[in-house]
Amino acid sequence: MFVVKIGGSKGIDYDAFVRDLAQYRDYVLVHGGSSQLEEIATKLGKPPVFVTSVSGFTSRYTDRETLEIFNMVYAGKMNKMLVEKLQHAGVNAIGLSGLDGRILEGRQKEALKIIENGRKKILRGDLSGIIERVNTQLLKLLLDHGYTPVLTPPAISYEGVAINVDGDRCAAQIAVALKAERLVILSNVPGLLRDPQDPQSVIERVTRDQIEAFIETYARGSMKKKLLAAQEALDGGVKEVLLGGARGEAPLTKTLQGMGTRIC
Repeated sequence: MFVVKIGGSKGIDYDAFVRDLAQYRDYVLVHGGSSQLEEIATKLGKPPVFVTSVSGFTSRYTDRETLEIFNMVYAGKMNKMLVEKLQHAGVNAIGLSGLDGRILEGRQKEALKIIENGRKKILRGDLSGIIERVNTQLLKLLLDHGYTPVLTPPAISYEGVAINVDGDRCAAQIAVALKAERLVILSNVPGLLRDPQDPQSVIERVTRDQIEAFIETYARGSMKKKLLAAQEALDGGVKEVLLGGARGEAPLTKTLQGMGTRIC
């Protein structure tokens, strides 16, 4: 059993990814959709707003209107695009969001502590949260009956409100809950880079004890969340986390064979 997360940034070859993924069995797919979300939200007159927490992590500010667009893109366009491609490849995929059957459940953040123009600020009204529970019973039921779950945020709060959650950390929590041996996170970069401008500068191996230091020294943008997700997965019992690229042929297989960054 493994969990694979495919990102949503520009440059990802979804056709090549699905062709490769279709060779495997016994997995759960988690996906993003950031590039499509930014494009569609901007066209709808609601361009994305990003904030930086006091701990240095960047996230999307999610009000109700943004969440509705988020659902349209993630649970609609991106989810069904991947389900269609997998079905075409012979995989009996079923597309779900974390809302469905309370697959992903957690608590909504009361407020965000952010840095704005160098000053600390409390930001309220954000519909984001943290996953604390995964409905493994439903996921196992689907897997046991031959379905391949294709999952995407948002999650559902204990009060029954949709909440935006990070896709990489979402995949980590699913991997922990299902007792998966491996979590694979594929994106538009080939792994953790020493130099963000040099795709050849991949750091091939990272230990659990190095993660926090590497978040500070090497990780940029969304890579910080990927390392945080890796940390949470390992702490929850996952044996290894692999970070790889999804721009060429056989991206999953190449990552499993050692291309990219191995965190253990």
